[in-house]
Amino acid sequence: MTITRRRFFQGAALGIAALPLLKSYASAHQPFRHGIASGDPLADRVILWTRVTPDQDPLFASAIVPYEWQVALDPGMASIVHTGSGVTGPEVDYTVKVDADNLVPGTTYYYRFLSNGVESPIGRTKTLPVGHLNRMRLAFCSCSNYPAGYFNVYKEIARRPELDVVLHLGDYIYEYGPGGFGTGKDLGRDPLPAKEITALQDYRLRYAQYRTDPDLQEVHRQHPFICIWDDHESANDAWKGGADNHDDGEGRWEDRRTAAIQTYFDWMPIRETGIVDQFGSQSIYRNFRFGNLMDLFMLDTRLFGRDKQARPLDARTAKDTSRTLLGEQQEQWLHNGLSQSQRDGVRWRVLGQQVMMSQLTINPDLPINMDQWDGYQGSRDRLFDHITGQGIDNLMVLTGDIHTSWAFDLAEDPHRISRYSRFSGRGAIGGEFVTPGVTSGLGDKSGLTEAAGLAVDGILRNLKWANISERGYVLLDISHSRSKAHWYHVDTVKSPHYSAYLARMYKQKAGDNHIHRAWRESSASDYDPPAPAMYSALGSLRSRFMV
Repeated sequence: MTITRRRFFQGAALGIAALPLLKSYASAHQPFRHGIASGDPLADRVILWTRVTPDQDPLFASAIVPYEWQVALDPGMASIVHTGSGVTGPEVDYTVKVDADNLVPGTTYYYRFLSNGVESPIGRTKTLPVGHLNRMRLAFCSCSNYPAGYFNVYKEIARRPELDVVLHLGDYIYEYGPGGFGTGKDLGRDPLPAKEITALQDYRLRYAQYRTDPDLQEVHRQHPFICIWDDHESANDAWKGGADNHDDGEGRWEDRRTAAIQTYFDWMPIRETGIVDQFGSQSIYRNFRFGNLMDLFMLDTRLFGRDKQARPLDARTAKDTSRTLLGEQQEQWLHNGLSQSQRDGVRWRVLGQQVMMSQLTINPDLPINMDQWDGYQGSRDRLFDHITGQGIDNLMVLTGDIHTSWAFDLAEDPHRISRYSRFSGRGAIGGEFVTPGVTSGLGDKSGLTEAAGLAVDGILRNLKWANISERGYVLLDISHSRSKAHWYHVDTVKSPHYSAYLARMYKQKAGDNHIHRAWRESSASDYDPPAPAMYSALGSLRSRFMV
């Protein structure tokens, strides 16, 4: 297990001096009130996460806290195969991240933490396979705004024990104060702290609040996550040098950016990449291989290399080839990775990323949403040229950000009939599947929103379907012959009592490079038992905040 400098912040002298405190540290309180999580699985290892909340007695306010961790092959934790221990403290906000290694590929494991005699709930995780893989299933989601509603979507994903992994494509938290974007007052979900978050302690408190939600805790407990940030983990419409929702009265952008990134790496089950940007902060772009079935490339279209957004309708700036969404380093990494994946004979190449890649405009000379790839056409053109020039096939793009459901053919020039056919798929280079928000939306369901969805479907030639009112997630069932996307929606996020339903399906056949309507729901594959029910103490978490 690798321990970074920040994780070993105490030093030997502090550790020795604290031994008497550790032995007498009270264990009556519940230290695992923010749940447990796993993420960034590889073939031989996975990140395990928790927070060991210290006793609120002032004597222990800055003390280091001990913990142990265990990994087993069974949900009852009888067959333990790996253990370890450590300490955490205030420098990392009492969070714990263990890179549990020496694991077996393609294997389900169960894990838990212990601190001073108190056990955490038991979680379930899974390592990546190697060699031939027949089939896999993943879910992806984004835009989980705590004040905007209940996390019913997380509850639905947690109830799918057959999933191999869950992708969160950004906006895991929101930075706004009360009423800034969705008010939670009537639901008892006002954001903490009660202001827009800008400093390190603000971001920490906001993550802590989100982590008290029982449905968020449960989905992390049942599935490993692979996460990327979008803008609201820092500030709305962020780019590498600033954000639309940041002004001079809120301090230096560099300080806010650093605080947001530090908190993300402390509170999320993400492995430290070692890739440092021009500001000295870690980036999050990275890749994962699922046997010979899928290569997953998780991108950072937000903070690593993005130039400032152009003004609406400023086509000249949007087409400027010197501007970039990914940055030169990440762009080259992606191009090289796609080519290597094709040479290695992996069946599918999947991009997990934040903002819509397809053209969301009727007239290419009048781009509207400059925060999307439409505002960085040079980056998109270079990517598409590389894909076509290298003969890269079986590409899928998974997207979040826009709070709505979309299914596109990806095409270099969908506006020209000579370059792209909506019916045959000629000229398409892959499919793009866009997930709706967990709670964020553009408006409640109405005749107007349904009409708007039908209207854009009829205007955009490469758009196969859009729903702009429902919240939900997408399940992707992948085999060597096809990939099938299922959009599951919930009928409300304003109440914990809701209904969930399958809204639409599209599939992409291997070798076709465009998408088709699907009519039959995919059945679940075999799966190992879910993590056992959480201990009864969780009931108290459902009725009060303990951040």
